[in-house]
Amino acid sequence: MSTLYTINVINKMSTAQDFFFFQAPAVYSGDATVYSNSIYSSLLAPSTQGAQLTFEFNQQYYAGVQTADASSVPTIGQASGSTIAVQPIDLVPATCDTATNDLVTMNVSPLGLTPPSSNSGVVTCNCMITTPTFDANLAQYNAGLAIKSNGGYVLSNYINALPNQNIQCQPVVNFHVTTGSYAAGSVIDFATASTNSALCDFSAGHLAFDVVYTASGAWIVTPSA
Repeated sequence: MSTLYTINVINKMSTAQDFFFFQAPAVYSGDATVYSNSIYSSLLAPSTQGAQLTFEFNQQYYAGVQTADASSVPTIGQASGSTIAVQPIDLVPATCDTATNDLVTMNVSPLGLTPPSSNSGVVTCNCMITTPTFDANLAQYNAGLAIKSNGGYVLSNYINALPNQNIQCQPVVNFHVTTGSYAAGSVIDFATASTNSALCDFSAGHLAFDVVYTASGAWIVTPSA
């Protein structure tokens, strides 16, 4: 069984609050615009009612691609796309004596990703998604990092995929929680959402955080494992 990251949320407000979770965008090669999605959302009763919200997700990187609306750019609050395909993927370590599964190739008819393989052209701490030839005027796709949580896969952050592209990305294992109602898979404005949010930084080796939303609207974040 894979290791889980865990974020536990307590609501000290006197009324129920909506909370949603999201990940810091990865670092992508090139200058494409990076978009973010909510990865989980739930209504939480006050702590006086004994309520706690627990968000768990696998300690595993996933490459993800998704069919997108060909008529518009991602819209805040709307689903980023429909069909999604994911594959577990490795990052290229700083020192590596053996090959890592750091590359996946996208297929579009139907949408899918090949099983991961090794590629010497992937930069340290990155993974790569390669895209095939397709008509971008007729179909658009999102490509980036996915997450498995609460029983399903969600595209966490991504760029608009272009034909015949090598997309390299370096994940950032910073996760946020804040108030608001954005369903998993819907587009958010990362800069705005992160301004008043609780940051859970898993890069230091912690596996769990306890997050308290206080009666004054402040956040208390404590590593718990």
